Amino acid sequence: MIRFPEHNPVFTYSHMLRSRYGETDKMGYVYYGRYLDYFEASRTEMIRELGLPYKKMEEEGIMLPVVDAALEYKSPIYYDETVEVKVFIFELPLVRLYTYYKVFTERSEQPHVLGKVTLAFSDAETRRPCRAPENFLNRLKRINNPNEV
Repeated sequence: MIRFPEHNPVFTYSHMLRSRYGETDKMGYVYYGRYLDYFEASRTEMIRELGLPYKKMEEEGIMLPVVDAALEYKSPIYYDETVEVKVFIFELPLVRLYTYYKVFTERSEQPHVLGKVTLAFSDAETRRPCRAPENFLNRLKRINNPNEV
């Protein structure tokens, strides 16, 4: 069972997409493995929204590989539905970035899927874990305390 922290997130991002025919199984449901793709697309756009596109982080020698992923399926999503993926960050990262997800459609006020993905900031050259980049942390801090940073 995925448990979301009980305190408010330090950052929330919402990404809209549409389920495609090739993402569904014979039952007409979005195939369970596709939700990880939805999480990645949403997380990538979230990082871009923070002003630090993933490509730029890579150019600066930082990778962000997934080290753990968990999903909890509540109800199916069907072909051609508008999907909202909400991404939550509940704490400023040190080395690991913990991202949480709720996936919605207009059909239900309850999430169809819950998720948690853990990523680790890593040095691109050595492939060893490293601290989160200061500019990434500063962007998150600025959002939470616009007058302090």
